[in-house]
Amino acid sequence: MPTTRRSHDVRAAVWLDRKVVDFDGSDMMGDPGSVEGAGELADRSLPPRSLIVTVVGLYVREFGGWVGVSSLIRLLEPVGVDAPAVRSAVSRLKRRGILVAEKRDTTAGYALSAVARDILAIGDRRIFDRPAAVGEDWTMVVFSVPESERHNRHALRTRLAGLGFGNVTSGVWIAPTHLAADCARALAVDGLDAYADLFVGARLDSAELAARVSQWWDLDALGAAYARFFTQFEELRERWNEASPAQDPGEAFADYIRVLTAWRRLPYRDPGLPAHLLPRPWPGERATALFADLRALLEKPAHTFVDNV
Repeated sequence: MPTTRRSHDVRAAVWLDRKVVDFDGSDMMGDPGSVEGAGELADRSLPPRSLIVTVVGLYVREFGGWVGVSSLIRLLEPVGVDAPAVRSAVSRLKRRGILVAEKRDTTAGYALSAVARDILAIGDRRIFDRPAAVGEDWTMVVFSVPESERHNRHALRTRLAGLGFGNVTSGVWIAPTHLAADCARALAVDGLDAYADLFVGARLDSAELAARVSQWWDLDALGAAYARFFTQFEELRERWNEASPAQDPGEAFADYIRVLTAWRRLPYRDPGLPAHLLPRPWPGERATALFADLRALLEKPAHTFVDNV
């Protein structure tokens, strides 16, 4: 069972206002409660700041990692976010080290920081390309933090919960092995890897697993969050199936941003357990299928709108 431990390389840009930047983008804005229970995840309204984070994360890299302020304002108009809200959100992203002010020719704009690119690369895999769990190999993280650095202990718990790890006991967290690489990278970006040992390939007693997973993860709350997402957006799928998104790319863009904003936290709180360890029926299956359908319907026309802004 191999273990990895990396040297302590603090990335100061991540530690702004003594908060860890969440890799689903939810705490790029310092959203309160970024690691609250999964039951609240799909039960929130979509505040302007969260919609802006989605747009920045989804499209700014396609603009060469830079976007003009005026272009960002035009992009957010169909979503119902006005110019003052965009400017306020951009200012907060700058303070948190996510965006860097940069002029190109005479145009004011912002570029993504190196930290932001790391965050978004992990987010791409978790949100859009998350692999299904295969077999029952596990990753365990064991950490020990001096009392004098207890803020780092909280940061470790925050990060591991945000990546979908379950809490076995104090200082011991567990997840399927397919989360190992993202965990190692996230802890390194946060400068937390010096405190933790990562064990990859652990095997557990199958007879106890079904009972244990319900202790390590709140699957009822996660399932309820998936069910709320499905209820919130099922009618949207029916509407776009009957209409033509290509005929109204602005509206398709607005709906795609809303769907993705509501969705993007869920794949992080979901550890991706093997199907036989989940309650049946599992609401995550139909919610995942709904998101895939809406992405297939809306992604291309949304991109057409962005290309014309």
